[in-house]
Amino acid sequence: MENEKSLDILRHSAAHIMAAAVTELFPGTKVAIGPSIEDGFYYDFDRSEPFTTEDLAKIEEKMKEIVKENYPFVCSLMPKEEAVKEFESKGENYKAEIASQIPDDNVSIYKSGAFTDLCKGPHVKSTGELKYFKLLSVAGAYWRGDSSKEQLQRIYGTAFLTKKDLEDYLNKIEEAKKRDHRKLGKDLDLFSINDAVGGGLVLWHPKGALLRNIIETYWKNFHLENGYDLLLTPHIASEELFKISGHLQTYSENMYASMEIEGKPYRVKPMNCPMHLMVYKTKLHSYRELPIRYAELGTVYRFEKAGVLHGLLRVRGFTQDDGHVIVSSERLEEETLRVFNMAIDCLKTFGFNDYKIYLATRPENKYIGEISDWGKAQKSIENALKKTGYEYEVDEGGGAFYGPKIDIKIKDAIGRLWQCSTIQFDFNLPERFDISYIDSSGKKARPYMIHRALMGSLERFIGVLLEHYAGALPLWLSPVQVVIANINEDQYEYCKELIQTLKKNSIRAIFDDRNEKIGHKIRENAMQKIPYMAVVGNKEKEANSVAVRARGNKDLGVMTIDNFIALIKEKDVPGINEI
Repeated sequence: MENEKSLDILRHSAAHIMAAAVTELFPGTKVAIGPSIEDGFYYDFDRSEPFTTEDLAKIEEKMKEIVKENYPFVCSLMPKEEAVKEFESKGENYKAEIASQIPDDNVSIYKSGAFTDLCKGPHVKSTGELKYFKLLSVAGAYWRGDSSKEQLQRIYGTAFLTKKDLEDYLNKIEEAKKRDHRKLGKDLDLFSINDAVGGGLVLWHPKGALLRNIIETYWKNFHLENGYDLLLTPHIASEELFKISGHLQTYSENMYASMEIEGKPYRVKPMNCPMHLMVYKTKLHSYRELPIRYAELGTVYRFEKAGVLHGLLRVRGFTQDDGHVIVSSERLEEETLRVFNMAIDCLKTFGFNDYKIYLATRPENKYIGEISDWGKAQKSIENALKKTGYEYEVDEGGGAFYGPKIDIKIKDAIGRLWQCSTIQFDFNLPERFDISYIDSSGKKARPYMIHRALMGSLERFIGVLLEHYAGALPLWLSPVQVVIANINEDQYEYCKELIQTLKKNSIRAIFDDRNEKIGHKIRENAMQKIPYMAVVGNKEKEANSVAVRARGNKDLGVMTIDNFIALIKEKDVPGINEI
């Protein structure tokens, strides 16, 4: 019970114990599946009444009773047909369906106490080994993940080997709730999502739009400095374009319905790459021009079911920080290393310094292109990754059907991993669009294509940023950097002049001129997580100064206006992530 595999077994056993508790407390409840997952376990149930918070507490208490009884987990084999009949006789149609689809003649049955379950195992020796666990929440789930099938109730829980590990995890959950970007987005007045507009479609408020503009400006300058040409492409295109790319044939379930324009079908775009290739095809290219690097903050639209929409993290309309590199095979490794280093530089600028990196290789059966090309691309990626000095894991068979890829996951302030940058090789689109270049011998040659995103999408990246910083964004990212607060009306005109001085120095400042006590203003503005507050009374007005408070209730004392401006300018730089 000391390694990851043992923890997985413990959690799987916990799901089994939870199912035993549920069926004992709520007779007639049908059980479906109950696996262990990354941070715990769940079990799906079919019950007419919804589970409540009070029900979870009862289930947890019943689980403790089962644990105390220390029932052994007993495994036995049963002929498949016999198992199917037995589960059908008990009304357990989900288990009967699972059993009927097992290819073996016999199936494994686990029993602990009065509860019997169809399960491949393994489990711990007895229920008494489960000591540190907690039920967390209830959610809806469809049988087999199919929205056309029965809707079930999924109870989530977690279990750990030690009390400390459980307490640390529960504290992490509470911290994550405080950092929820949906709550922060509302509290800080950054964005909203309204049913009247449509689920998964984000309305950016003034401060949120300004935050986006700060990130977009950095992104554009960063790409221009790194040898990219910026593109701008339409939101819709003829269906013919997506037939050429293959999206219409293989990705249509994620695309929105066609619209007819002058008798011709059009679609809102789910991807930017087909249009980038059409830009490339407008003229002939020589090997001397390669690599050609295109970048676009391109807004795309993809269908997501309502049940999976989640604030900024899962939306229907989003802006990709998209890039496509057309490169010759000779420079593939060099360009891979360049793109990787560019991604790391970008992530570090935003304060992310801890990563998990994966090399995803050719899928076993479903892939296109020549194996020799796959081998060359994978070798280039491996060589490039080795030169970075970063550790990485190989995700065998995890590549896309059209090419291998690098995935970079970032670790946030409370240790959660987020999929962020991706570098994907593509053998498919260069063929489908018949792109070429003239090589050094004067002949046509097929280039390689690299899709790459540094942030993923602006929406999701901003959601991650908000949760990473708990809303207290670095000075250079803060939509409002300074709030000026006067003590009374006597300082009103002085504060108005001060605001103009700050704005002339490109400092984002607002004036809180409300007729409220200064203590009230300080408390309310602290909740807005603004980096600096400049308080002005008669003494400050007469001395042409301000009393400065930094975020976190830090009193920096009285300073001249020039010194205050110098303090802000010193720290208002991308990559400086502390105030």
